[in-house]
Amino acid sequence: MIYSLIVFLPLIGALITGLFGKTIGARTSEILTSSFVSISAILSWIVLGNVGWVDGANDEVVVILKWLTSGNLDLSWAIRIDTLTAVMLVVVNTVSAVVHFYSIGYMHDDPSRQRFFSYLSLFTFAMLMLVTSNNFMQLFFGWEGVGLASYLLIGFWHHKDSANNAAMKAFIVNRVGDFGFALGIFCIFYIFGSLDFDYVFSNVKYMTDQNIYILGYSFNSISFICVLLFIGAMGKSAQFFLHTWLPDAMEGPTPVSALIHAATMVTAGVFLVARCSPLYEMAPNVMSFIVFIGATTAIFAASVALVQNDIKRVIAYSTCSQLGYMFVALGLGAYQVGIFHLFTHAFFKALLFLGAGSVIHAMSNEQDMRNMGGLRKHIPKTYVLMLVGTLALTGFGIPGVFGMAGFYSKDAIVEAAFATNLAISSYAFTMLVIAAFMTSFYSWRLVFMTFHGTPRASEEVMSHIHESPNIMLVPLLVLVLGAILSGYLFYDSFIYHDFKEFWASSIYILKENNILKDLHYVPTIVKWTPTIMMVLGLLLAYYFYIRRPNIPSKIAGDQEVLYKFLLNKWYFDEVYDFLFVKPTVSIGRLFWKAGDENIINKYGPDGISKQVVRVTKKMVQLQSGLIYHYAFSMIIGLSIFITFYIIIGRG
Repeated sequence: MIYSLIVFLPLIGALITGLFGKTIGARTSEILTSSFVSISAILSWIVLGNVGWVDGANDEVVVILKWLTSGNLDLSWAIRIDTLTAVMLVVVNTVSAVVHFYSIGYMHDDPSRQRFFSYLSLFTFAMLMLVTSNNFMQLFFGWEGVGLASYLLIGFWHHKDSANNAAMKAFIVNRVGDFGFALGIFCIFYIFGSLDFDYVFSNVKYMTDQNIYILGYSFNSISFICVLLFIGAMGKSAQFFLHTWLPDAMEGPTPVSALIHAATMVTAGVFLVARCSPLYEMAPNVMSFIVFIGATTAIFAASVALVQNDIKRVIAYSTCSQLGYMFVALGLGAYQVGIFHLFTHAFFKALLFLGAGSVIHAMSNEQDMRNMGGLRKHIPKTYVLMLVGTLALTGFGIPGVFGMAGFYSKDAIVEAAFATNLAISSYAFTMLVIAAFMTSFYSWRLVFMTFHGTPRASEEVMSHIHESPNIMLVPLLVLVLGAILSGYLFYDSFIYHDFKEFWASSIYILKENNILKDLHYVPTIVKWTPTIMMVLGLLLAYYFYIRRPNIPSKIAGDQEVLYKFLLNKWYFDEVYDFLFVKPTVSIGRLFWKAGDENIINKYGPDGISKQVVRVTKKMVQLQSGLIYHYAFSMIIGLSIFITFYIIIGRG
C-alpha cells in the first residue's frame, strides 16, 4: 500500500487540480498538490530506511494490474522496489515537494497557477513511474511521460515565443534520443523474447556471443543494445551532441528549472544506465564510449558556463557538466558513485536554482548578472542559501576531515577516473580535474557578480529589491541540510559498503570490477587535486571580479575569437541549424510550393476539380423543371439524330 501511495498520490493531485482547479480555487490546488507530494516524500524516506540494507531482503515487486499480453509479450504494470529505486524516490519526491511549496510564493501572481501545479505533479508522477518500473515498456511509458510534462512546463508561459520555441526544441531533441531508446527496446525483445528486467538481466550472460545483423553488417547484440539505450540516455540527460535543449529550458518558470535539472528529467538517463548495469558490464567498449562522452560533456559545459551572463543559464550548464561527471562514473563501472553524485547533486543544484529564482524575484525578473551586484545586503537570506549551494557544488572540504555534499561525491568520481585501468582513463581524469577548476571559477563568478561589488541595477529596480517570503525560503532549509550533510552521512552506504549488502539486486558488477575498492587507494595528491582546483578557481574569480573587475572585459576583447566561441556555446546551435534545420525547412518548402501548390493544388482542387465544379454548375442551369422545355430538348435531339443518319446514309 505504501508504495502505491508514493507513486499515485502525485497523479491524484494532478488530476484533481487539472480537472477541477477552477472550481476548488488556486489556494486549494496549491495546498492539495503540495501536501500529496510531501506525503510521498516522507514515505520515500521511510522506504529508503527499510529497503535493501541487508542482502536485499526487503526488495519487492508489487503488481498493480495485468498490462500487455500479445504472443510472447506478457507484461504487468508493477512497482519495483529495491535500493536504487528507493534512492531515486527520495531524490524525486523530496526535491519535488520543496519545489511545490516554493512555487506557492513564486507563482502567487500567475492567474494559471492551478494548471502549473497540475503539471508539476504530473511531472513528478511520470518520473516516479520511470524509477519504479519493472520492465522496459513501463520504463518507456514514464520516459515519454516526463518528456510530455517537460514540454508543458517549459512552455507554460505560452504567450512568449521564446518559451514555445524552447519547449519545441526540448521535445524534438529528446525525440532523437528516444528513437534510439525505442530501437534498443525492440532489440531487447528480439534477442531475449522478453522485456521484463529480471528475465533480461538474468540471461545476459548467455547472450554475450550472439550477434545481430543489420543491413548486411554483424554487431554484437549486447553492445548494440547498450549503444542504443545510451543514445536515449544522452538525450534525456543532455550529454554532448544532444545537450542543446537544456539551456533553452530556462524559459520556463524557475521552479521548473529546479525540478527538471535537479531531480527528474536529466537524471533519467543516469538511472537508465545504472538500472541496466548487467547489460553494460558485458559491453566494455560501450563503457569506454560512455566515459568519453561524459568527460567531454563535463569540460564542454563547464567552459561555456565561464562566460554566460544569465544567472539561470550558468546553473543550467553547471547541471550539464555535473551530469558528465555522473556518466564518467557509470562508464568506469562505479555505478554507485554515479548514483551518489546524482543523490547529492539534487540537493545543492535545486538549492542553487531556487536561490537564483529568489534573486530574480527580488530583481523584478532581471536575470542578467551584469545588471546585478551588491545584493548581499538587500537579500541576505538568499545570499546565505546561494553560498551554501556554491560551496557544495564546488566541492568545498578538507580530505579526511569534512566537506560539503559535492566534496564527497564529485571527488570520488575523480579518484575513480584515476584508479581505473581503462585506456580512456587519462583523458577522463584530466578533463574532470580541469572541469573542477572551471566549476569553482564560474560558481564564484556568479556569487561575486550577483551579491558583491557595486550595484549595477537601475535606481528603480534597486528601490524595489526585497527578500523572498518565507513560503519560498523555509522549504529550502531541507535542501540546505542535504547540501551540507548528504555526502558525509551517505558516503559509506554508497561507496564503502559492500554492494552485495546495500545495493542487493539493484546493481550488478562483475567480480573483476574492483573500482569501488581501488578508488580508495589512489595517491594523496590525487585526493587533494579537486580541492586544489576548487581553491584556485575561487582565488581567480575573486581576483577577476572583486580585486580587478576590469580584467574580464579586457580578456574578452583581447581573446575575442575564443570569447565568442564560448559565448555561442561552441556554435552547436548554428551548426545544427545549418546541417539539419535549414535543409529540412528547404525540403519542406520544396514539397509545399512545388509539390503541394504547383502540382496537387494546381491540377487538383484548383485544376480538374475546379473545372468539374464549374461545368456541373452550368449543367445544373439547364434543369428548368418545365416539361415543355424537356420536350423541346428531346425534339431537337431527335432531329439532330435523324439528320446525322440521313447524312451518313447518303454518304
